[in-house]
Amino acid sequence: MDTYKAFPAHIVLMRRAFAIVAGVLALPVMLFWKDRARFYSYLHRVWSKTSEKPVWMDLAEKATCDFY
Repeated sequence: MDTYKAFPAHIVLMRRAFAIVAGVLALPVMLFWKDRARFYSYLHRVWSKTSEKPVWMDLAEKATCDFY
């Protein structure tokens, strides 16, 4: 089983601050951009990443408790 190192709290907070600032600054441009979903999907991955574990794996493991 793989073990993933969790990021320190200050790194997580810096990543989330970056996601908020980038999202707000890009909003006027993204309102008229056709591919804005890709950009905001990237920001969601930046926001959600709290360890070296891939975001999709972490979210998939958390979602299984909703079904079982």
